[in-house]
Amino acid sequence: MINLSEFSVHTSKQSEWLNITGEVQKAVAASGVREGICVVFVPHTTAAVTVNENADPDVPRDVGFALDMISPDRREFRHGEGNSAAHTKTSLVGPSLTLIVTGSRLLLGTWQGIWFNEYDGPRSRKVYVRVMGE
Repeated sequence: MINLSEFSVHTSKQSEWLNITGEVQKAVAASGVREGICVVFVPHTTAAVTVNENADPDVPRDVGFALDMISPDRREFRHGEGNSAAHTKTSLVGPSLTLIVTGSRLLLGTWQGIWFNEYDGPRSRKVYVRVMGE
């Protein structure tokens, strides 16, 4: 069985992390797949998706701060839109995740959540979820 679904996220800041674990789990449950894998894909060049802690709100803030240190806005960047730092962060974090589905649920650790990372907001974005299995 293979299922594809999508949902939208709306960001309100230039740099923002949104917990999308619930939306992805809804897509898994609606797919009817009991055992398999789930691919989460963000089709944008200045946004990404990652798994990280969802219990302490300082973790996304701290990771965002670290990414700003790794890839700050620089006047030396040549990209005409002025968002090269956002493109770099997206390349570092990545546009997709592959997760295990078992018992019709995402297999995540106690503290783990799925985070949509905005680096060039505010914007409306799409997230695709492909669930495959039996």
